[in-house]
This record gives sequence, C-alpha cells and structure tokens, in this order.
Amino acid sequence: MSPNFLFLIADDHRHDAIGSLGNPAVHTPTLDALAEAGTALTSTYIMGSTSNAVCMPSRAMLMTGRSLFRVFAPNPEGVSPYPMDPEVPTFPQLLRGAGYRTYGVGKWHNEPELFARSFNGGGSIFFGGMSDHDAVPLHDFDPNGVYPPEAMTVGDGFSTEVFVDTAIQLLREHPASQPFCIYTAFTSPHDPRTPPAEFAGMYPPGDIELPPNFARMHPFDNGHLHGRDESLAAHPRDPDEIRQHIADYYGMISHQDAQIGRLLDALATSGHAENTIVVYTADHGLAVGQHGLLGKQNVYDHSLRVPLIVRGPGIPAGQRREGLCYLHDIFPTILELAGEAVPSGCEGLSLVPALTGQEAELRDRVFSGFQRSQELTPDDSTQRMVRLGSLKLIETRMAGRTHQQLFNLANDPWEIRNLSGDPSHAAKLDEMRRLLRRERLRAGDSDIIESDD
Repeated sequence: MSPNFLFLIADDHRHDAIGSLGNPAVHTPTLDALAEAGTALTSTYIMGSTSNAVCMPSRAMLMTGRSLFRVFAPNPEGVSPYPMDPEVPTFPQLLRGAGYRTYGVGKWHNEPELFARSFNGGGSIFFGGMSDHDAVPLHDFDPNGVYPPEAMTVGDGFSTEVFVDTAIQLLREHPASQPFCIYTAFTSPHDPRTPPAEFAGMYPPGDIELPPNFARMHPFDNGHLHGRDESLAAHPRDPDEIRQHIADYYGMISHQDAQIGRLLDALATSGHAENTIVVYTADHGLAVGQHGLLGKQNVYDHSLRVPLIVRGPGIPAGQRREGLCYLHDIFPTILELAGEAVPSGCEGLSLVPALTGQEAELRDRVFSGFQRSQELTPDDSTQRMVRLGSLKLIETRMAGRTHQQLFNLANDPWEIRNLSGDPSHAAKLDEMRRLLRRERLRAGDSDIIESDD
C-alpha cells in the first residue's frame, strides 16, 4: 500500500529553534515528540536564493528537485521575474499522476499555474510572501486553476489556526481508498511576529539569552544591511530590542507547535496515521540578532540551515542524522518512499538511505549563494558559501572588494572566529577557494568570473 504524506513547512524557522534539537529555551513539545518518534536530519541546507524573498527559490527547489541556478526558466520577455518551467514536474504533480489525491493548503509564493498542476484539492490558499497573520488574503481551491484577485477573501482567524483547520477538514473528509499528500505551508514564524496573547507572554524579554554570536553591527557591509528584514530593528543593534524580537519569534514558534499538535492529533484519530509519513521542515532560517543581522539574506548557518524531521512507517524512531543534505533532496526522497520513479533532471539525492540508517552520509559538501535578483548589475553584491566536512568558506563581493570568512564549525558552530587571516590556515583557505569555484561552475552560477583564478 502506498504511504500517505502529511507535509508541513514553516516560514523562517531556524534549524536549532526547536527544544530537543538545539535550544531548550524554546517550548516545542509537539516537534520534540515528532523527532522522538522519527528521524531528524540536523544538517539540512537550502541552496540559497536569487531573490530578497528567499522563500520563492527555496520552495521552488523543494517542489522540483532543481538547484538554485537551474530552478527558474529563462525569462527573455520579462513576463515574470521568476518563471517556472512548465516542463519540470513538482513532486505533488508526480504523486497526483500516480493516483494520489494531492491537497495544497496555506502559503504558495510561486506561480498559481504551478499550484494548479500540483494539486487536485485544497483550500485556504495564500498566493503571496507575507501578510498580517490575522488578515491573510486567501483563495478557495479552484479545480480549474483560476485564482483572480477579486475571488480573494480574508481569513477568519490567525493564519496558523486557519491553515490547520483546513488541513484537518481535508484529512477527515479524505476517503481511505486513495493515498493522499496534504501539503500545509505556514506563514509563521515570519514577521510580523505577533503571536496570540497566550504565547506573546510566554517568553519575558528580560529572560532571553542573547546568542553567543550576537553583534551590534555586522563586521562589514555585505550589501544587504538596510533591506526590509534588516530595517525591523535599529542600527546598531540594541540588546534589549533584539531580546524582544527573539521573544516574539519564540512565541510564534510555540503557537505554531501547538497548532501542529492539533493537526497530528486529528491524524491520530483519522484512521490514516499508521500509513502516513509526516515531514516537518522550513524554507529557510533567520538571524534574529546573530552577526548583527535580523533577516535571512545571507549565507550563515542560522539562515541556510532548516529543521527536517520525518516520521512514519519504515522510519526509525529517535534517530539523528548529521550528514550534509539539501532541502531539495526531499523531492526524490518522497518519490522513493511512494515507490515512484525519479524523473531525469532531478538534482536532489534521495535521503532514504540516510533516513533508514543504510548510509550515514550522502554528501560531503554543500554549496549556497545569495544575491538580490537573477539579473545582476555591476553594483550588486554577491555572497557564496561552500562547506566541506566541518570547514566552511564564505566569499562576499561588495563594491569591487572580496571578503573571505573561513570557519571550522566543529569547534566554532556559531561562526565567530574567522580563520581566513590566520597563516596556519592559508593552505586550507586556498583549498576551499578552489573548491568554491568548482562548485559554482558545477551549479551553473552565472556570476563566476575569470578573475577568480
């Protein structure tokens, strides 16, 4: 029998902002229990972004198994800044073709056409990046795939609760005779960080500990220090203001955790639980004061790494896998778990061997990049990262200058001590720079230039 899938994806949830996975200060009993009953992959990276709205390429890569510089189609006419190739299938689309009933709920920050070919059911659909959580503009599901602005209504309640209510209704109405995939995409804990009152008071700001890599200012201009995300707090960063931001962030996460608990309770009583694989992840992380930053327009681990927890039939309980992987590795993983073939062109690697304990490490390196848009001008800054084992190199180009940061994550997980200027690490620095160039070429990074040699 084909397994069902309950896929849950958060917006801005950092990899370690879960009680049992790195931060006991955050109250997340539902996710803690999910991890205890399943397997957590703790070194899951997104490949970065070619947009200030990091969620757009991140979710597009997840859906298609394509990498950062190949996920969007060429766009000579400029009709859409981020067009999806209609010839590239999504994983819900492939499941739908294999006989699954696929439902889409919540945030969809990609093209409506892509949603229409991915799902044959759903509801409470938000075609956008962010909104007030108490007034999310929503669409009902349209089997014809038509979602005009005039058909939009405002959600009645807090976004997370509205999305969970819809997912529970779909779960209860689904017939036992057909496998399902319910893709539920939250808009939390993304700002505006306005958790309901019970959760807003859960974390007194005075009790919040600042992270070890808190800084009042970023050590250099990376070209994105005054964007929308970074303007949510004053420069230089005030410790008390950052504590408030962290308290609100934790409150949003705890509220979302409680709502996911409602959904998992409904799954437990639905009759589908024993044959359902639950996946929890996020589209990217968030700085919230680390390195003097607030947002995710950077390539530090706090912004690139996301939680990934999988529970269900055939998945070992209480396991942690530290091997490197990408978020878009989920694409072939779900298809393999469903017993379906992975299409050509997929750049992800199935995580099934890691999940089941057959193979501890599938990748020995990961590469990521950030730039504000697909089309760069000479004045644009770029950030690129490669990690090999515990060594990580970041190269930032800004105004004709290149900043290098070399970290050893084994003894410096907070990325505080830059080793690039240490003569004893000169050979490693050169080795990592050569590796970064090779990874950029392999990824199809259009910003690679001859002066890197």
